Amino acid sequence: MFYDQGCFGRVDLGPLPEDVAERLSQVPGEWLEYDPPLGAIVVRHVQPTSAHHLPAIACELVRLFAEIPPELHEGIPGGALFVQTEEEHGQLIRLRVEAGGAIHVRWAHPSFRQATRRPYGGGSEFLIDPEVQRLNGTVQFRADAPREAAEALQELADTFEGLYPEGDCVSRAIDQDTVEIKMEDVNLDAVRLVELLRKLARVGTLSGRFEVSAFGTINPEHQRRVLFENGEVLVQHPLLWPEART
Repeated sequence: MFYDQGCFGRVDLGPLPEDVAERLSQVPGEWLEYDPPLGAIVVRHVQPTSAHHLPAIACELVRLFAEIPPELHEGIPGGALFVQTEEEHGQLIRLRVEAGGAIHVRWAHPSFRQATRRPYGGGSEFLIDPEVQRLNGTVQFRADAPREAAEALQELADTFEGLYPEGDCVSRAIDQDTVEIKMEDVNLDAVRLVELLRKLARVGTLSGRFEVSAFGTINPEHQRRVLFENGEVLVQHPLLWPEART
């Protein structure tokens, strides 16, 4: 999905009487409007940039629903609007309309706890530009020349030409054949790191994980977790909306 415009999505309202559809078409709004051919609340093509996104969009959604008589709510299929807030570290919020018209507001809480593990595909999974990637995590492996391997990893981190030189990366040999790299808010290309780790490590010895996020604003669904387990390199996409258990 694409959230950079501030809002994305639609809410299907289903068949409505002509007079109700006409009233909805006349409701003023900056972000949302009723589209009669679609029978849905949609995001306008031209969106404002000055007003705070979430309060304005939520208000307009409720204002539109206020024009629909309660006896028609049962026939509403529903849908969702996704709002990316405008502050520096923007948040993603879902305005979800359930079948029947109930409206729920939820903030995205990216979690890898129950996320599916997929085989690493060579880096196509990463949607964040390498120049702003932020890496956090720890990886260990066995190497034939652990000191040289640790130095190669440290050189990769120290010489990477990213936009955010802050952060802490320590790569070291921790015994006669084991290497460990620890990263805290390190600006580094995840693809180049995985390639070098696989090149340096003895087959099947990589273990650990690191997470890939970004410096500055990020769409939460673009975060990734890279895992090294049982000789495999795996990637997880975060779950944004873990539903509450009942």
